Amino acid sequence: MQEKSCADFQMAVEDYLIRHRSILDVLTKHQEATARVNRAVAKAVTECGCISIVAERQKIPADAEFNNLKTFMSSHLSGELCENCRDVLINEMGHSLFYLTALCNLTGLDLQTVLQHETKNVRTLGIFNLS
Repeated sequence: MQEKSCADFQMAVEDYLIRHRSILDVLTKHQEATARVNRAVAKAVTECGCISIVAERQKIPADAEFNNLKTFMSSHLSGELCENCRDVLINEMGHSLFYLTALCNLTGLDLQTVLQHETKNVRTLGIFNLS
């Protein structure tokens, strides 16, 4: 079912991306959309206050086992997104995904293949993945 969803979304993007078909337009629109995702999170913190950022150095005990490091890592987020901030963030992430998919279309890449490739990398590299 997910493969069909990716293919359906990719075809919809192909059908509805009309004005910004230039690779330069798509690259800059994707960057703008990603910045808007960041801004939506910042506004949830600074304007709404439904979430807050409580950042400090990660506290990892000296005797922590490598396999358990994840349990000691913090997201630095506190609280939960309110309904309005959640809707805004979903909307902004959707725009970012739209332009990422448009980039796939223009470069001849299949979104599902990109997702499968990255899933394989994450699973293969495991804890050594970039994140």
